Amino acid sequence: MNKPVIETKGLTRTFSQGGLTINAVKPLDMIINHGELVAIQGTSGSGKSTLLHLLALLDRPTAGAYFLDGTDTAKMTDNEQSDARNKLTGIVFQNFYLIPYATAAENVMLPGLYRRGKQTRIRQRAEELLDSVGLGDRINFKPSSLSGGQQQRVALARAMFNNPPLLLADEPTGQLDTHTSNEILDLFEKINETGKTIILVTHDPLTANSARRRIVFKDGEVISDQEQESVRSKKSPQTVS
Repeated sequence: MNKPVIETKGLTRTFSQGGLTINAVKPLDMIINHGELVAIQGTSGSGKSTLLHLLALLDRPTAGAYFLDGTDTAKMTDNEQSDARNKLTGIVFQNFYLIPYATAAENVMLPGLYRRGKQTRIRQRAEELLDSVGLGDRINFKPSSLSGGQQQRVALARAMFNNPPLLLADEPTGQLDTHTSNEILDLFEKINETGKTIILVTHDPLTANSARRRIVFKDGEVISDQEQESVRSKKSPQTVS
């Protein structure tokens, strides 16, 4: 039996602020299996972004356990966590975080440079990924010459560079218009169909509707967790290019 890509047991994150203890993530038991398309929905301050940082190994919990692809992350050194983050997760940030002076291809190549592979193969991989997200004709464009949706696609291609089993997206449609948001969500669904596990962290009900499982987060805890029919599955098939 395959182990879940994510399993948490009593996962907790607290902060001290002004003499007060803030329970950003209350003890959380959660399982997300390989191949799921999940939305974690919540308003600002609900704790969903803190949870994202924990799942992406960008922060360590105050208490509890987090197993990533079957491995107890608490037993990892900082270097081992960094390596696991690079190999097992791909992160798409709301603000894209593209290098402004680098081309689309150079931005996508970045994760490969840490692994010190051959430059020609790294470049080829980046170009293949950009083509797969519909930007084959934009490989030499810098971010300032790309639309918001195109920048989001570059960020997504970069997240997929190391072929991780898990993609985490923070407010993936937060800076996009409705039409572009729909294109990006179609693209996430297409990627999910290849077997990738995708977690969309969002405040937006329409974005959450695109997932097949919706986890609603409020005041640091899950208030509902249910399977749903994606609104996108009711649409005729599309190819995003």
